[in-house]
Amino acid sequence: MALQLVALSFVLVLVSLLAAEGQKEPDPTVQGAPRETATCRRPQWDWRLWLAPDQDNYKENEEVMLSCPKGFQPSFTRVKCVREVQSTSFGTHVYREVWDGKLSGGGWVRIQSYVACVATCRRPQWGSRLQLAPDQDNYKENEEVMLSCPEGFQPSFTHIKCVREVQSISYGKPEYREVWHGRDSGGGWVRIRSNVACVEVLQVVPGTLEVSSTSIKLNWTCRLPDACQNMQATCRAMPSSPPCEAEEVKGEEMLHGQEGTFTCPPLQPFTDYSVTISLPLGTILFSWLVRTEGTVPDKPEELWLDPSTGSLRWKALPSCQGEIIGYQLNITTRSTQDGAFLETERLRLSSSVTEHPLPEYGPGSSYAVTMQGLTAAGAGAASLWEFQSNSSHTPHPLDISCRSVRDISPSQGTAVLLLHPIAHPNEAAREHQLIVAATHNGTGVEGACVGEPQPFNASQQPGAYMAAVLNLTTSTDFVLGDGTRGQGYHNAALRLGSDYTALLRLVHRSQQVEKFTCVCYSFSVVAGQPPGSWRGTVIGVVVLLAIFLLSAGILWLVLSRKRKSLPSKAKEDN
Repeated sequence: MALQLVALSFVLVLVSLLAAEGQKEPDPTVQGAPRETATCRRPQWDWRLWLAPDQDNYKENEEVMLSCPKGFQPSFTRVKCVREVQSTSFGTHVYREVWDGKLSGGGWVRIQSYVACVATCRRPQWGSRLQLAPDQDNYKENEEVMLSCPEGFQPSFTHIKCVREVQSISYGKPEYREVWHGRDSGGGWVRIRSNVACVEVLQVVPGTLEVSSTSIKLNWTCRLPDACQNMQATCRAMPSSPPCEAEEVKGEEMLHGQEGTFTCPPLQPFTDYSVTISLPLGTILFSWLVRTEGTVPDKPEELWLDPSTGSLRWKALPSCQGEIIGYQLNITTRSTQDGAFLETERLRLSSSVTEHPLPEYGPGSSYAVTMQGLTAAGAGAASLWEFQSNSSHTPHPLDISCRSVRDISPSQGTAVLLLHPIAHPNEAAREHQLIVAATHNGTGVEGACVGEPQPFNASQQPGAYMAAVLNLTTSTDFVLGDGTRGQGYHNAALRLGSDYTALLRLVHRSQQVEKFTCVCYSFSVVAGQPPGSWRGTVIGVVVLLAIFLLSAGILWLVLSRKRKSLPSKAKEDN
């Protein structure tokens, strides 16, 4: 009986154990299933850590902020507790507390070690162009930081680290200060005693940049010799468009040492070039975009006459040698009716103008036109065209046939000119200038007509000089060479054996036009010419005429008497 009772008790215990083992842990995802809220105890880390919120227990996944006293920083500023299954015993999970820390990028990682307040340094307040990696507001003690600068610059130290040294002791506690050390070129660490700044590796010496129409030159100095190894300087033409296409320039030079001069090879005027000094890996130390100086333009190639309007037309010059700011147009007019007449207009026209009417265009006129392009550097080469208004054949210039001078006195060095006013009938009389040039050359005559006469110099061969200033209203005889002087003129005596051209000139000037109208007189002062020759000739002619008239009178008287004597003789004969 006792044995049966023992067997029955064993069976009941076994059934209860099986029933307990067959029970399942409630699924927390099933609504209504009760589950106790998981918590974590306050972590036992550095006693200097401040936790917020400050509690003894924290819920699972509750985020906690960590902070430290001034001058220190926790290895993580945000943490949270998670519970992970450590083991399973008799169907029941055994959990353990685990803390995760938040990274600066936002992710969470398992905290594998003790979280402590670590001594830190604040971000150094150096140059604004200085770039720090990693880029943080605080750095741990002895944490190595890399420094860099924008292209063309370099920091005085490329690697730094912060250390904390005791500054003083207060109430038995040390007070620290932040000190930064930098790694020198030998790999050692030295204390940084001044601000670290971005230093320009290569400096172009101020005031040495020289730019002309065909070259670019600069002097350079390397301020960090270790960073200036294998530098290369290049000149490159920037892209351009027709008709001013820039030629490719092969301007490359290796730079050595700590200073030197770089000169680009022969370049084109008024062209954009890029001057670059760089290191082998493409780091640009210096870059400059510059335009060479302009020069005078090429001469115009296309100009023609529009017969229907009597206007000159031309093709605008391109701004290849320099910005075209205008055109200089000289128009010389000659007349078939009066070879001594010469009129020249000098005009300054805008760069936008491509046509201009010929003055007094009509039959019997010949025109010589010179045109020059203008840039800031001056006037370019001149092109010459000649037109004749009354001929369809190839134009040719009319010869200058100056008026003659008959009353020349070599002994006195004078000549008498018969001058007529040049002013047109509808114009008021203006000041006339009498210019003397020691030449018979047609080109020299044209130059004297439009040129600025120089003061007469008796010790030199005379050029074109001002002999007189006259207010002509009627024709008058003027004695050239009588020695009179005035403000700006000298009527010097003529030299024996010289050829002269005298020009009676009228000048009209406005803001854009200069007009020179001249009448020329040509003569030579030769030995043996009698003074007053034309007057002697006139007297001789008058005397001869008187003798002729007297002879004719005498002959008439003789014949008259002979006719009267004939009838009386006839009567006597009868």
